[in-house]
Amino acid sequence: MIQNDPIGFAVLDYLAGEESAEITVESNLAEDDFIPVHYLFRKQAEMPEMEQVALKACQGKVLDVGAGAGCHTLVLQELGVDVTALDISEGAVEAMRTRGVKQVLNSNVYHLTGKYDTLLLLMNGIGITGTLTGLDTFLEHAKSLLNPNGQILLESSDILYMYEDEDGSVLLDLNAGYYGEVKYNMKYKEQESGWFDWLFIDPAILEDYASKHGYTFEILYEGETANYLARLTLASE
Repeated sequence: MIQNDPIGFAVLDYLAGEESAEITVESNLAEDDFIPVHYLFRKQAEMPEMEQVALKACQGKVLDVGAGAGCHTLVLQELGVDVTALDISEGAVEAMRTRGVKQVLNSNVYHLTGKYDTLLLLMNGIGITGTLTGLDTFLEHAKSLLNPNGQILLESSDILYMYEDEDGSVLLDLNAGYYGEVKYNMKYKEQESGWFDWLFIDPAILEDYASKHGYTFEILYEGETANYLARLTLASE
């Protein structure tokens, strides 16, 4: 569980004028990466095509899961969509309220009740499930949040390419579990999240899990770096 709030502090600092703020991302898979905080504040015109497709595919009452600084929520809100932003970060929630997001919840998605027509999980948002076991838990819980024929719009990536050797062969430790289960730690100034699980799932396995839990599966968009946008629709009983 996140012990601290690096994202929250970073977005509040950005709002206060620290435009060069960036979050350090450590992982057990690759060298440190950095998230420039200004990217979390992008306008609709600055969003990649995959996100544009996802926003257009939103239907009915929308829950933006892991909304961060609220960039997607604000676009939907401006379009007149009934959208609620959800984030576990107190700082992110404060930032969203400051930015004019009308409906904001500071909660864990697993503690949530209510009914929605669309659950939106962009920026590899399905990663919050952590592991394949966690994906099972999430897809089952999502049924309690979705209206009949409700949908989950999610972005993920097949990161198998990260295990490729220079000759194109793939080196996997078959005893290490699913290759898309990654561990991360985020840092910003004195704030540190602590290590947490994050899931990247290839579309074939996601389709299997969706079917097992009673969802239909389709890919709405494929990116150039093995990333994709999928729609899981809750099949009618």
